[in-house]
Amino acid sequence: MIVARNVGVRFLFDRHRRVVTPATARLRRSGTETWGLREVTFDMEPGRGYALVGPSGAGKTTLLRLLASVLFPDAGSLDVKGRVASLLSTDAGLLGLLTGRENALHLGVLAGLSRPESRAAVEQVKERTKLGDYFDRPVSSYSQGMRARLGLGVADERDPNILLLDEVHEALDHEFRAVLERRAHEIVARGGIVVAAGHDHEMLSRLCSRGLWLEQGHLREFGDFATTRTAYLKAHS
Repeated sequence: MIVARNVGVRFLFDRHRRVVTPATARLRRSGTETWGLREVTFDMEPGRGYALVGPSGAGKTTLLRLLASVLFPDAGSLDVKGRVASLLSTDAGLLGLLTGRENALHLGVLAGLSRPESRAAVEQVKERTKLGDYFDRPVSSYSQGMRARLGLGVADERDPNILLLDEVHEALDHEFRAVLERRAHEIVARGGIVVAAGHDHEMLSRLCSRGLWLEQGHLREFGDFATTRTAYLKAHS
């Protein structure tokens, strides 16, 4: 289960609009404050998919980064229980100078696998991603879709019960969109949670039954996805 209570995330920027830490902002006396999320409260129950909708800059990516423990709340509380796998961008965690194989090994170790376990898992990643010879070529030579395939293959090694997706599915080709949809449905069917953000509402409707509409960092609506999507689109028509 994922439980958020009055969650807020604050960003500080210097006069060049670069993100800075609070300590740096105090030293420079030039920090301006922006809340990426403010007073967000919800419960995400097991066995469901949740779609995040809203315009660019609404806070969807910030919320996913919170759930992935890339960011932490500046206000309120967030409790995430489960093995989390995240695909927050096609480049997330991938090192361009390393091959697909080397990245798979490296990311497996970072995810908590021992080196022997990670080496044993690499061939399974190669088979799942269907990258062929490209698996042993530098990731810098990959297309966005190929990077998304590799990220999905590595993330799946954690056997997650919480899967986070941030528009990455939109970079996949038809075949691997189908793979991702099947995997998401499997996670939900066994009592896990899928949280996906994007602008492809048709695909989100296939993955998710519940919806969260974010607007300027605030949660405007949370409920049935079709109802939430309709309200959001009506507000922006």
